[in-house]
Amino acid sequence: MTWIGTWRNQYGSTVAITGETGGRIEGTFTTALHDSAFYGQTVPIFGAARGDVIGFTAAAEGKAGAAAVSYTGLRRDGKLEMLWHTVADAALSAEAEGAPAQRHKVPAWRAFGTSLDTFERIA
Repeated sequence: MTWIGTWRNQYGSTVAITGETGGRIEGTFTTALHDSAFYGQTVPIFGAARGDVIGFTAAAEGKAGAAAVSYTGLRRDGKLEMLWHTVADAALSAEAEGAPAQRHKVPAWRAFGTSLDTFERIA
């Protein structure tokens, strides 16, 4: 079964896998989450897939600076069960309500996030 197609998760974010050659995949990721570093962008993904396992990564300049996301998962019952890790170089915060936000580097312990999504093929 091919990986090529468009997949949507429970939040409305999509992964479009447009190329699959020799175990390598490529495509794009578009988040539906307004608070995501990538919101409003479609970012390229690159990765690998073998059998029913897949992994891919995207990195881009977001609202608060550089950010990356890596998805690792497997295909089960026609769905992609994906564990993801994010890292963000910086964050935006304001000194007080109504004050302009400033970008600041974050320590490593604050830079990472992890969760799980389920993607279903929509095209």
